[in-house]
Amino acid sequence: MPLRARRRRHAALTAALALATAALLSAAPPASAADTWSEVGSDRADPLTESQGLTSVEVPAGSPNRYTGIGTIPIGVSSRGWNHVGDPDASYNGYYVEPYQADSGTAKMYRVQAPGGGWSEYVHTLSPGEALNNSWDAISPDGQWMLSGEYGTMTRFLVFPTPGVNASTSPSANLPQVATVNLDHAVRDVQGCDFSGPTTLLCSSDDPAGTLFGITKPLLQVDLSAAPNGTSDVSGHVTALRQLPLRSGCSGTFEAEGIDYDRRDGTLRVIVVSPGFCVLTDSKTYRFKKS
Repeated sequence: MPLRARRRRHAALTAALALATAALLSAAPPASAADTWSEVGSDRADPLTESQGLTSVEVPAGSPNRYTGIGTIPIGVSSRGWNHVGDPDASYNGYYVEPYQADSGTAKMYRVQAPGGGWSEYVHTLSPGEALNNSWDAISPDGQWMLSGEYGTMTRFLVFPTPGVNASTSPSANLPQVATVNLDHAVRDVQGCDFSGPTTLLCSSDDPAGTLFGITKPLLQVDLSAAPNGTSDVSGHVTALRQLPLRSGCSGTFEAEGIDYDRRDGTLRVIVVSPGFCVLTDSKTYRFKKS
């Protein structure tokens, strides 16, 4: 082929490739704005009172972080069958919400402490196909909506009006599911989520297999298509950010637990429970900062 013809053909191929690339890029979803979180320290997590979840509390000012574990369940609550507490959250105006489940039945419960200190309980009757477990809750930054998740391999989170905050809720009425977050990638054994912004969730996964993202025990970021509003479903784009720290004096299976993002200083905290006997000695709440 003459040189001039080869040049014309090369130019045509280059132009076609550029057009095809542009078309693919315009059709593809935008790249994830996933953040990088670097470990900056850790604190021992007590296996009885700090082994399930945690949340930072802004009201009243100067409040310490609150933790949950089997030792934090009141006897009057466990005696009625609510024997497992998950990862809690607190609204920015001071309402604190703990998720509870029982070994059997058709309901789950959210225990709420108002800023004044009084407690109330909100029971949700399971929707068709909804799992019984109640691992976590995450309150939207505007306070009106609460996300909650089911254990196992799932492609959704559930949306409720925030009990005690949203005016539509009452302890004497069923707490209804009002919407769904539909995930674009399956997640497994999510133990906690927290909002780091109006449309961004950070979640801790206890995934033991590593087949979904190529790593076990991942820290996940979920970018929502819109802020939850209680009237329509939203989609969520899932990204695995990193593996959570798995360090202990014992070998065996670790358990990733609850998560908290403190917007006041940008600190992310995640509980990781150590295997075997070391659950008593070196379970940790790890601290991370965005880098």
